[in-house]
Formats: sequence, C-alpha cells, structure tokens
Amino acid sequence: MIFLASVFTNGLPILTASLPSASKTLLHPILSTAVELSFSSGDHPPNLPYSFFLLPLSNQTRSYLGLLFFCLFLLLNLLTYGYLSWGQSLKEEEEGALLGQAGERLESITAATSQPHLIFILADDQGFRDVGYHGSEIKTPTLDKLAAEGVKLENYYVQPICTPSRSQFITGKYQIHTGLQHSIIRPTQPNCLPLDNATLPQKLKEVGYSTHMVGKWHLGFYRKECMPTKRGFDTFFGSLLGSGDYYTHYKCDSPGMCGYDLYENDNAAWDYDNGIYSTQMYTQRVQQILASHNPTKPIFLYIAYQAVHSPLQAPVRYFEHYRSIVNINRRRYAAMLSCLDEAIHNVTLALKAYGFYNNSIIIYSSDNGGQPAAGGSNWPLRGSKGTYWEGGIRAIGFVHSPLLKNKGTVCRELVHITDWYPTLISLAEGQIDEDIQLDGYDIWETISEGLRSPRVDILHNIDPIYTKAKNGSLAAGYGIWNTAIQSAIRVQHWKLLTGNPGYSDWVPPQSFSNLGPTRWHNERITLSTGKSVWLFNITADPYERVDLSHRYPGIVKKLLRRLSQFNKTAVPVRYPPKDPRSNPRLNGGVWGPWYKEEKKKKQQSKSKAGKKPKKKKIKKKKQRKAGSFPNCHSGVTRG
Repeated sequence: MIFLASVFTNGLPILTASLPSASKTLLHPILSTAVELSFSSGDHPPNLPYSFFLLPLSNQTRSYLGLLFFCLFLLLNLLTYGYLSWGQSLKEEEEGALLGQAGERLESITAATSQPHLIFILADDQGFRDVGYHGSEIKTPTLDKLAAEGVKLENYYVQPICTPSRSQFITGKYQIHTGLQHSIIRPTQPNCLPLDNATLPQKLKEVGYSTHMVGKWHLGFYRKECMPTKRGFDTFFGSLLGSGDYYTHYKCDSPGMCGYDLYENDNAAWDYDNGIYSTQMYTQRVQQILASHNPTKPIFLYIAYQAVHSPLQAPVRYFEHYRSIVNINRRRYAAMLSCLDEAIHNVTLALKAYGFYNNSIIIYSSDNGGQPAAGGSNWPLRGSKGTYWEGGIRAIGFVHSPLLKNKGTVCRELVHITDWYPTLISLAEGQIDEDIQLDGYDIWETISEGLRSPRVDILHNIDPIYTKAKNGSLAAGYGIWNTAIQSAIRVQHWKLLTGNPGYSDWVPPQSFSNLGPTRWHNERITLSTGKSVWLFNITADPYERVDLSHRYPGIVKKLLRRLSQFNKTAVPVRYPPKDPRSNPRLNGGVWGPWYKEEKKKKQQSKSKAGKKPKKKKIKKKKQRKAGSFPNCHSGVTRG
C-alpha cells in the first residue's frame, strides 16, 4: 500500500499536468489527503511535507484507503482521457454550432435546384508533391480527406504559369487561341483577356447562376471592361495582379511602380486594409457569400487563393509543426499551405452549414507546378513552374461531391484545365454555341463514372516569341517544324518538346534540408549541344528520364505535324510594351484601369454617317487582327 501511494504521489504532478485547471483544483487536494492518510507518522512520502502527516491508522483503515486509491486512480484516468479528446470535441462543438446557425433556415427549404452549386478552388504555385496523399511532409488533412472521398485526378494538366492557366479555365480555349501564348499579363501592360471570348461565369449567368469570384484575377485590368465584374461575375473581392503582400496588399512591379491591390467589385477596398492575412480574409468573404445566398438558387464560386505564391508569408501559429524543416523557404511554404488547408476546411464547413453541400461539386486545382527556390516541390517530376517539363504542368487536382457516382476512386484519364469550361456548363444545364470552337471537353462522365476520356491530346503551348533554341532549325524538325520555337504537345502516351523547355532538373526532397541556397544537390541535366527535340512515353516514363526522340523518329514526325496543324489556328501574340499611364501614382495609389479610348468620339461620329453602323462594326470586329492591344480583341476566327 505504501508503494502504491508513493508511486501515485510521485506521478500526481505528471498525471494532472494535462488536465483542465478546474480538474486540477478538484483532484489535487483529494489525492494529496488520501496519500497522507495511507502513511503512519513514521513514514515520509517523497512529495509531501512532514507537517501534513496524520496519526497512524489501523490496517483495516488502510485497506479502505487502498480501495479509495484505486477508485480515484480510475477516475483520474477517465478525466485525462476526456481532456485529451477535449480539443477534438471542442472543434466538433464549434462546427456543430456553425451548422446549427443555419438550422432554422434549412428546415424551411423544401426543394433544391436541379442545377448543382459549382465551387472551383484554385491554389497558386502548389507543387505536385505538396499534398499529403502525394507523400509530402506538409500536413494537408482537409485536402487528403476531400480527395479520398472524391475522385483524384492523377493525369491532370494545367499551364506552367499563372495567366495562361486562368485564361484557359475561364474560356475553355488554348492560349494560342486567345493571343496569350507568351508569359503572363504584366500589371503595366495594356492587355487583358480578349473581350470577344464568352467567359464561364457569363455562360452560367445565362442559366440563372449567381456568380462570385474571391481571390486573384490576373487576367488584365487596363480597361474597366476587363474587370471581373464586367466578365461575368456578380461580385468580386480580391487582387488584380499576380502577387503582392499577404497583409498590406501592396505590390511593387518595379522601383517607383507601387500601389494598393485589393478590390471589392470595381473599387479599391480601402476598408479592408486591416492587416488581415489574405487566405483568411478570402475565406471569410466566401463564408459571407454563402451565408447570404439562398441555397435553392444555383451559385458559382470561383475561389482563387493567393497562397502559396511568393512572397512567403504566414501567421506565426502555422509554423509550429514545421520547426524541424531547416530550409527557411520550405518552412514558410509549409506554414502557408497548412493555413490554406484549414481555409478549405472552413469553406467546406460553410457549404454544409448553409445548405449547399449535398448539391455541390467542389473542384480543387493548382494553377501550375511549384517553384523549388520558393519552397515548392514537384518531386519526383522533372522541372518546375515556368517550364513544360512535367513538374511545371502536371498538377494536383481532385473533385469532391455527393453527386459523384464513383466516390473514393482515382482517375488516370487525360484531363486538362480547359475541360472545366464545357464540363461545368453542361452540369449547369447550359448551352455552348455551335460556332464557338473550344479546346476543352466535357469530362464529367470520365470523372464521375470512370468512363474513358474524350481527350486524346493536349497542346501544352506554342510560344513563337520565347527565346529561341540556338541549335534548333527547320531541318532538325524534318522540314515540318522549326525546333528553335518553344512548344510542347501530348498525344496519347507520347509527349514532344521543342526549343527551350526551361529549367530541367529534378529537385529531390533532400534539397530542402540544406541551409544555404546554393547547396541543392539537384540531379542536373546539361542539355546536349544541338539538342532541340525531346520525346517521352509519359505513361511508361512519367519522370522524363529517357529521351526516345532518336529511337522513334516516326512518332516525332507525327507529333511535329500535329504541332504544325495547331499552329495554323493560332492568333497573333498579344504582348504589348508597358504603358507609363499604368503607374498607381497617377491613379490614387491604386493599381487599376487607366486606359481611356481617345478615339471613341471619332468612331461614334463615323458610325452616324454610315449605313447600318452596327453590322459594319461587327463585321470589322471579326476581321480585325489581334495586334490592336488597346482594343483588347483578338477577333481572329479559327480554322
């Protein structure tokens, strides 16, 4: 009995350390007193002062006290277990409270819309490996759970940089068909997504959808007509540029070219300049939209998070789990991704709380590959953001929905970001005009039912003004294609690259264990002199280790001809020089529309003098070439 009491007393501080303060206050004096009663005056329990000891007790009393010890020990164990699960219970209670907030409202709903609620979540610069279910050390429990309960897209492609992926998502067209083949839209350029392209939110509005965008636009803003609210969104809350400070929402494009970049609809959102981290701020706006919308009416939510694009910033509390990551950029990146994962949990919770979830389709995608220098990892894929190697264009993607027929599956069919345009319009019971030539396919049955994909090829891009490969030539392309031009195409299992594909190393996870930025231990590949064509069987060799261009010249020729066919349908590249009028200093310190049509009055006077001015204007619009940047129209019909 003395041994039991001694052990119990020694363990008391440890056993009670993890308990709530109220439990400590209650149990500690009881246990201490019980221990004292179990000793005679000559015994000395190690953790109690001698002055607390009582008179010697009989053996019978000690037996009773032994039983009391045993009962108290069981009670303590139960309380300890309860407290360990207290955090999870509290979280569940908070979620329950949020779900309960909408209880009365949901009870009044008798019939839901047959059109599903469409939620498209686009992450920024998330690497292929940077999700739990791809083996990352970064914890993403929400993404893992949503993907596991939905359909993982493991043969899914996007574009290697921001603007092209976003333009293809919102138009369903390759960038060669919108004039955005080269680079991104810079904040100082008089350029934007061509106005003659019907956007996804515009098509959804035609069939009764409420359309809302929260997050990063990056499709141009030099004219008011280029703004999100003029391209089909009922509301917009977010940034116009490609990056900026997560807290202050300021962006410097170059010295002396700095401005505020946070908008609510068409105006600078100065009222939200409160130092709130953008990932959390955008999530709060999504929750507000859902709370105020009637779930019996269809809604389209495009949530384009800024995370995990540089600059690498995150609230301090998200660093706690990543102190073991030595590389500071990787550590910051991990914290940012954890915050993003939590944000998506909160979005999902809001969908359930406000009655949207059961009739919703949630699509998650990254816009391009990760940037190792900024903490991202695409391992085991080759290359990174900004390249046409798999590490730049093969993305994390999944669909989560109660409406899926085959849940908990993996789709390995070919899927591209342009496919969301016709897929979502079809799900919304909308119509696509017959004269609109899309590059995307309706792949819902492929995802939901496991059927074969209608897609057999992907034009990754043709960029005629990118830096030419020094040793590329028409001769190297068998007289079919000039291999100095940067291009990439996928046809079934085969992938062909020409020109300069970009940074081509493999960056293993061990690279992030180093302190110095120069010690990467990459698997470096020195491009052979004269090399301007690569061929890979991506199905057999997804890591692009074995170049087969010399072994299969016939397949190389076939893919070069396909490239040539695509190129015949391309519109001229839209990449104008910067306009000094774009400086935020000239616009109240805000990045925003600056272009004014000086010829507007002259065009109006000419139209009054002519006959049937509307028809003539439309005709000219169709014949206009894509070189007139200020008008933001490509207007070139595809063959």
